[in-house]
Amino acid sequence: MQKRLLLGHPQLAITIGRLCQQLIENHQNFNNTVLLGLQPRGIFLARKIKERLSELIDTEVSLGYLDATFFRDDFRRRDSPVRANETKIDFLIEGKKVILVDDVFYTGRSVRAALDAMNAFGRPEKVELLSLVVRKYAKHVPIFPDYVGKEVNTLDSQKVLVEWKGENDAPEDTVWLINKEEA
Repeated sequence: MQKRLLLGHPQLAITIGRLCQQLIENHQNFNNTVLLGLQPRGIFLARKIKERLSELIDTEVSLGYLDATFFRDDFRRRDSPVRANETKIDFLIEGKKVILVDDVFYTGRSVRAALDAMNAFGRPEKVELLSLVVRKYAKHVPIFPDYVGKEVNTLDSQKVLVEWKGENDAPEDTVWLINKEEA
């Protein structure tokens, strides 16, 4: 498999630290701000962000998981049935500032679906998007992350693969660019 390393150690840890500093700058003590990790892959980054924020500020940051499977515009166009992931939001988002967290921003369709899914839990005061990697020139909807770890030029034949230590036997946190047919 041909892989190109986009972020490894320590660059990935530095990038997450920078994203957390930006969040603190805009949300100070997080008393009215919550994190929502987008299922399935955004939850790992959301956990890392929460852990790092806990080290930097003396406040417990609320973290939830949001699944937007049934809100996607391509849901009924798939050949095989899709299995939904867990949505776990055990706090109110009504009137809160919500930071949606996803590992890779590609077309924006998942985020659009997440915005629809989030409405079932109340109307937030504000919604922001944090993405570890943004694939440039691939947007299908007019959405763009407020917080970006790294922007990369990619081809449609390529995929960004984010590996987290402890998940799927990954030895360390890394971000790769791979060919889709090899994925």
